[in-house]
This record gives sequence, C-alpha cells and structure tokens, in this order.
Amino acid sequence: TRYAFIVSAGESGGRLDTVLGTRAELGSRSRVARLIAGGAVLVDGVPRTKSYLVVEGQALVVTVPDDAALDLAPEALDIPILFEDEWLMIVDKPAGMTVHPSPGHSSGTLVHALLGHGLAGGEAFRPGVVHRLDKDTSGLLVVAKTSEVHRLLVGMLRDRAIGRRYLALVQGSLAADTGTIEAPVGRDPIRRKAMAVGGWGAREARSHFRVLERLRGYTLVEVRLDTGRTHQIRVHFQGIGHPVAGDATYGRRDTLGVGRQFLHSARLTLDHPITGEGLDLESPLPADLARVLTSLRTAGGPES
Repeated sequence: TRYAFIVSAGESGGRLDTVLGTRAELGSRSRVARLIAGGAVLVDGVPRTKSYLVVEGQALVVTVPDDAALDLAPEALDIPILFEDEWLMIVDKPAGMTVHPSPGHSSGTLVHALLGHGLAGGEAFRPGVVHRLDKDTSGLLVVAKTSEVHRLLVGMLRDRAIGRRYLALVQGSLAADTGTIEAPVGRDPIRRKAMAVGGWGAREARSHFRVLERLRGYTLVEVRLDTGRTHQIRVHFQGIGHPVAGDATYGRRDTLGVGRQFLHSARLTLDHPITGEGLDLESPLPADLARVLTSLRTAGGPES
C-alpha cells in the first residue's frame, strides 16, 4: 500500500520519523523507523534518515508491504445491516469493534465481518471503508461495494453531502442550547495515540451541537459534523471543558460506569451516489448507553 502526505506548516521542522509517527495508518513510530531504514520512505522522491527535518510543502511517500491485506478473509461476525444494494451498505457497528485491520487488530474487525458482501474501493487493507468510527463508538457507517462508488462517497464526504449526527452524553452543563465548536485537531505531541486541539499536523475541524436533555451533572447532546477528524467530537468537547462521559482518554473518572465513551453514530443521511435515492437511516441508542441514561434520569432527575 502506498501512502502520500504533504508536510503541513505545523509539522515543518519536525523529524521525519516523528511526523510520520503521528499518522495512525502507519502504525507505531518504531514501525515507521523500520520503514525509513528499509528505504520505503521518500521525501520529494529522495530517501532520508529518520532524523531528517522536514519542511512545509514536501511530499512524503511511504510504501508499506501489503502482507496484512493478502491475509484478509471473511469472518462470521454478526453486524446489523440497515441498507444494502449492489453498490453500498449502511451498517450499525457495535462498540468494541475496530473498523479495519491495523497493527494489533488483525482479525475481528468490521472489514472482516463484511468481506463476504463484496467490499471494494480504497486501500487494500480496508476495502470499502469510506469513514471510520473509533473502536468504542457505536453506530452507523456507510461502506462501498465498488471502487467507483467508493470514490463518489469519499467525494460526497469531503463536500459535506453525507449527514452524520451523533448522540453524546457530556459532563457538566453546557451554557448554550446550541453552538459550534471550531478548533483544529491534530496528533497530541506527547500521547502518540491521542489527539488534541492544535498538535502535530492539525487540520480544521468543526462540530455543531444541540442540547437534547439536561440532567444533573451531565448534558445529552446531538452533534453534527462538518469534518471528520480522528476523535473530533471527543477532543472538541474536552476542549470546552465538557468531556464525553466514560471517555478513558479525554475524560474524567467514569463515575457513571459507562465503560466506554458515551458516543453513538445515530443518524446517517445521503443521496445514493448511483440511484439518487434519498437515504435516511437511524440507529437507536444501544442497550448499554440507554441503561446509563435511564439510571441517570431515575437517580438525579432533570437539572434544576
């Protein structure tokens, strides 16, 4: 698999291995170092050492062996399918499942579960994948079954023609009933697997929210995304002082016993890229999150 990146202004002056180590698709920094040592990384077409300092605008090309892709095989995993035709599928991913294979996740992913349906398009190790959800985030995803539809869906996502609405329970009481959080999201310079407002390679990110219910010490919100940065909702709400309940990476102590971030992809809307049919799919809160809400309502009632 071949990856290409352009060095951003925020990354300029950073070491080659550090900059590439922020790219989740490449795995760990040690793996990146091995790729650099093996000549699999080119900077403007020239091999460089791992300590080379990159400059804004340079093209970084990384070639990763497709061993994992060659080993992909369908697995009998039960995934709810809300819509399927010959071109695409909309599925309801359970919490605890990774979307595609990556270092440390060579089986049991959503891709493995859906391979038998004829996924196609995109990179070899994650065929059909148009967008992702974090492992412990549940809910709706669209996946492609042809390369052309994959290309069209990626374009629609970029042009904000796919509506994505999430339900999140956040800590504290939001001051406003509606709002927009606009802050660039990049790789946390200290915690490699975490993201942060700013950070390495930060890119623009925008999340719109609407309060659905105010509970004692918590607020249930609907979030609509304009962009889809890694951990965007979780980082944005942490950034305004209201982290997602149960979030072990960005939140406080899980006093509600959620066991994961209270975040669910609840609604997906798009016009079918081939037929033009309007698709509007919804997924109710999973049982574990619904139980938390019920318990919170019973114990504390609405916020006074």
